[in-house]
Amino acid sequence: MVKEDLDEVMAIENASFSMPWSRNLFLSEFRNTSVSLMLVARSPAPAREVLGYIVCWVFVDELHILVLASRKDTRRSGIARRLVLSAIEEGYRSGARKAFLEVRESNRAALALYSRLGFGQGHVREDYYDHPVENAIVMSLDAEGMRSCLGAWPGSRA
Repeated sequence: MVKEDLDEVMAIENASFSMPWSRNLFLSEFRNTSVSLMLVARSPAPAREVLGYIVCWVFVDELHILVLASRKDTRRSGIARRLVLSAIEEGYRSGARKAFLEVRESNRAALALYSRLGFGQGHVREDYYDHPVENAIVMSLDAEGMRSCLGAWPGSRA
């Protein structure tokens, strides 16, 4: 992701979440280069439109997925899966040996995606989200699960 992607990213963000990230929050991630990992998926040339994005932190041995979204007209086409796999690959190459995230307990599509990738459901963070208030399910993937993801992904360079 580059700053020039922000208009397209913000359109996806605002269409995807009841409490979207602000432009300033994305901009702060650009300044947090020691831990921030920001990736986009693009349509083929010549359009090169942003179809989805993921923002993560890679800190010591952990990959924390903060936000993931794809354009509504491209959902269920594998974009989110490829973004997660790309983030796992980049995180693993940077030393991450476990990955985790929080997901709304009502977000069945996200829960299914992460489960298919091998993430296990952990504890519940009660009232974690606002608008509407909702619990978060913490999901995690250990080093073996990360390696399994990479081994199953043809695009992997790990």
